[in-house]
Formats: sequence, structure tokens, C-alpha cells
Amino acid sequence: MTSTFHFHSHIQVISRGQGKSAVAAAAYRSGETLKNDYDGIVHDYTRKGGVVHTEILLPDHAPREYADRAVLWNAVEKIEKAENSQLARELNISLPAVFTLEQNVALAREYVQKTFVEKGMCADLCLHDKGEGNPHMHIMLTMRPLNENGTWGGKQKKEYILDRDGNKQYDPAKRQYKCRSVPSTDWNNRENADIWRAAWADAANAELERLGFDTRISHLSYAEQGIEQIPTVHMGVAAMQMEKRGIRTERGDMNREVIVTNQKMKQLRARINHLKDWIYSQPLQNVPTMGEMMNAINAVQNFKSQWQRIRNLQRTAEVLIFVQQNGIDTPEQLADKITELHQEQYALAGIVQKKERRITTLNKHLANVETRKQHMAVYKKYKALTPKKDDAMNSINPFTKSKATKAYDAAVQKQAAYREKHAGEIGQYEAAEKYLKDHLNGYGKIPEKEWRAGLAELLTGRTAQVERYYKICDDVKNAEALRRGAERHMRGIIPEREPARAQGMEIG
Repeated sequence: MTSTFHFHSHIQVISRGQGKSAVAAAAYRSGETLKNDYDGIVHDYTRKGGVVHTEILLPDHAPREYADRAVLWNAVEKIEKAENSQLARELNISLPAVFTLEQNVALAREYVQKTFVEKGMCADLCLHDKGEGNPHMHIMLTMRPLNENGTWGGKQKKEYILDRDGNKQYDPAKRQYKCRSVPSTDWNNRENADIWRAAWADAANAELERLGFDTRISHLSYAEQGIEQIPTVHMGVAAMQMEKRGIRTERGDMNREVIVTNQKMKQLRARINHLKDWIYSQPLQNVPTMGEMMNAINAVQNFKSQWQRIRNLQRTAEVLIFVQQNGIDTPEQLADKITELHQEQYALAGIVQKKERRITTLNKHLANVETRKQHMAVYKKYKALTPKKDDAMNSINPFTKSKATKAYDAAVQKQAAYREKHAGEIGQYEAAEKYLKDHLNGYGKIPEKEWRAGLAELLTGRTAQVERYYKICDDVKNAEALRRGAERHMRGIIPEREPARAQGMEIG
């Protein structure tokens, strides 16, 4: 049976406006030492572990020297003049853990070549694997197109605004023809994220099938796939390392609870489906009565202890109570009850999955709230180091201007060095800040109290869902006991002595 899983993927833009550097990012992903010519900072990540493969992939018309990582990203830093320039786009995508390194490298290379390089992007591909079951790749991509002669093209181009007759329109106030800027490529289109994820799923699944694996991956959520399953949350490197050392984490506990819930729901659904298959496969004639099913439940049972005999009587009593409470007098009524159980399970699964997804979402919201709080002091200190251009930099006095420029450059390097030292904390803060802004849903500020109240209400409501789940489980167990009794009767297994009819065990 083929199993389909949702794979982890994340897309971000590396921007100078966020205090980031393409050279620094490339050094970190590749585990190398690279110098950024833009600010003179050397980024040394040679001690970083887990980098198992790196390579540069280039379009045919790209300068061959761009195959050198330092040359490529310094060229990007040089062509981007603005302080808020977008330098690179990065994709972080999980790799199939069942593949060997060689298989993953070949698959990743083919995917990057077809999806990005053939569209004109330069790509820096780095595969990471620390042997913790989380192999993944980082793909850094250039955002500015290359001209046919190998020079950098513009990210945008000017387009004149024409009138109804197709003529350019003159703007007297600005003393120029009306125009607008349009992107020179479609690389920034929002729909690309889904296109790129789908392309990876297609490529990986084709290879999984070719190599004979039953597992498949999907870029769609479980809800979009029509799968009755609650998604787990992405663990992250830090949480995975803690779990590996035996330290329980909040996200690990969330995932364990989700896995158990999914397993229980799957098992219950399978048991009910087996009952449905059995009841509808029975012949129309010579069907055992409910009394015959009950009488055959205890047929030819050699109990070795008094406890087993007592427990069996209790089990039989439970089945009898189930039959009486549900007014089941005929096999047809039993079939109706099994159908009802199927509908109840389906409805409960929908409620549980919807609420568990919301619990997962709120837990993720609140985890980002805590991350933001944890690293806020470091981030505020980093922002406080932001250099300011004073009037002296615009002075006509060469000595004053030179002195101010040197002071500004020194402040820039000081802030960059601080960020380098605290890259982890600042990166986590910025990621949490971005996540929270993306999920405010119209709130002016982070609705932490509302999220916590909503989570508490959902967790309280779990009790009723659990009680309903176990009630369905008990009913399914009793229906399964009747099925076993019917099968014994049809096989001709007759009780050595029938259960006490005087106690009402004979029905119908």
C-alpha cells in the first residue's frame, strides 16, 4: 500500500534591508570561508558540520567564473546598490530519507537544473545531512536576470502607458511621458511557490517509483489531498537535536500526540470497515439469529483460570447490554448499527481533525511568540547598532566628510560583526517576527491572550471528544464479538452448554 506524506519546504528572500548578506548566507550553507567585498567582512563556517555536497549550476550564457561561489555572490553584492536590495532567493526542501546521498544529489541536481537554471537563474546547491533523519537541501538563486553577453540585466523595465489609440501620454507636471515599471521576469510571481513545490514532488515521486519504494510525497496539505489525517509540525534542527539527546520538546510532544491520534483514528476506521465488509458479504439465507450469535460467543472455550471465566462472562454481559440498549433484534438491525457507527466515526474524525489542526496552529503561533520574546533583547541591541548618516557626511569639508565616512563604515562593520556573532538568535527572532506578522489576521498587535484562550478552550473540549471516541470503540468491540459468534455458528461450533437462558441470554 502506497503512503503519501507532506514534505517540508520553506522559501525566503535574502535582503540587505534585513541586515543579511548573500555572501554570508552562501558561506553558511556551504560550510566555507568567504569574504564579502561589499563590506569587507570574512565569513568563516568551516567548522559547520553536516554539509555533504555543494555545487554551482549556471545557465549557458553565464560567465564561467561564476562557478566559483565567492565570485558569484560578490558579483551579486556588487550589482545591487540599494541598502534594501533583495540579493537572493533561497529554498529549503527536505530530501527523501530513504535515498542514498548519491541518489539525492542526482535528484536535486536534475530538479534545480530543470526548474531554475533553464529559466536563467544561477543556482547554489548545498545538501545537508547530520545523520538525524532530516536530510535537506538549500538552493540559493540569483534574482537578477543575465543578459546574453553575461552581464547583469535589470530586475525591472520601463513600460509606457498608452492611450486608447496606442500613443504615449505626456505628463506636463513631470515633463515626461507616463510610464510604469514592470518586472523583467516572472520569478517573483506568488504562484511560483506552488509550482516549484509541485515540481519537486513530481521529480521525487518519479524516482521513488523507479527505485521501487511505496512512499510518495505531496506538496499539498492533508486536507487538500482529501486524507483524514492531522499534520505534524516541522521540528527544526534545534528541536530534533534535543529529542535525539533524550530531551523532550514542546514540538516533539505535539507530534507524538498527533501521531497517536492519527493511529487511533486509522485503526478505528479500519475496524469499522472490516465490520461493514463482513455484514454485507453475508448470504441472504440461513443467516444466524441474534440469539444464535450470542450463544456461539462462548462456544468451546477452555478457560484455564477462574479470572478468565469471570472476564468472559463480563464480556458476554457487555455484548448483551449493547444489543439491548440499541434495540438490536435482527442481523439487519445489526447492519444498521454498524452503518451508524461508520457515520459517527466519520463525523468525529472530521471534528477531531479540524480541532487538532487548530490546536497545532495555535501551538505554532504561541511557539513563535515565545521565540520572539526569548531573542528580543539581542535583536533590539542589534538594531540599536544601526549606523546613522549624520550631516558631517554631506559636509563640503573633505577632512570632516572623510572622518564621518570612516566612522559610519566602522559602525556598519560593528553591527555586521554583532549579527555574525548572534546570527542564530537574530535569525530566529526575524523568522518568528515575520511568521507572526503573516498570521495576525487583521489584529493590530499580536493576539497572544486570544490565542491562549482559544487553545485552552480546545484542550478542554478534548474530553468530550475522547469520551465519544471510546464509546464508539466499545460499540465496535461488541459488534466484533457478535461477528465472531456468527462465524462460530456458521462453522458449526455449538456450545458445550448454552449460556443460562433463564438470565435472558437467548434473544430472538
